[in-house]
Amino acid sequence: MTPLSVLYYLLISHALCDFALQTDSMAKGKNRHNTVVPPLGQKFVPCWQYWLTAHSLIHAGGVSLITGSISAGIFEAVTHWIIDFIKCDNWTNPHIDQGLHLIVIILIAIIWSN
Repeated sequence: MTPLSVLYYLLISHALCDFALQTDSMAKGKNRHNTVVPPLGQKFVPCWQYWLTAHSLIHAGGVSLITGSISAGIFEAVTHWIIDFIKCDNWTNPHIDQGLHLIVIILIAIIWSN
């Protein structure tokens, strides 16, 4: 696949994983500052690491399937985890968050396209 084809599929994967497949519980649960997870509104044992890691691994799976590279998937998992962590800590905003994800996606498309 060309880098442009890989970029196209990675963007689709990102949209699916970051919006369609991310539940409200996951979006709130991955933030270490939230103490309540919807929809039941129950307090929970702090397990934000699990939510954030699971969300990042979903992204990693899409990247690995598209690129055929476990290394690319690991790179995606680590960078996605860090980018979302800093967003949840209010070091960035949603626009910067998505911009950083886009930069990572472009790098993956350039480095890991066949």
